[in-house]
Amino acid sequence: QIGAGLVRKTAKICVLDEVDAPLDDHNVERFCNLMDEMSKTTETRFVIITHNPITMARMDRLFGVTMAEQGVSQLVSVDLQAAEAMREAS
Repeated sequence: QIGAGLVRKTAKICVLDEVDAPLDDHNVERFCNLMDEMSKTTETRFVIITHNPITMARMDRLFGVTMAEQGVSQLVSVDLQAAEAMREAS
């Protein structure tokens, strides 16, 4: 359903909130492949909210919120390609 709606009428941004939660690992990979294909063939930017490590590993950038001390939230951003390059360089 996601693909059909966006192919007909392209949106600038699409927010998907834990759509991968009920999926098994094989279908999470299929979902990620679909997101890769759609991000390359449409002008839509995807924001995917997930707790799934497979989905997180396939993204370009991760944003997270952490609470090191009670009541103080901090935003964390990681560019996965840059992080992988730093890991390979060390």
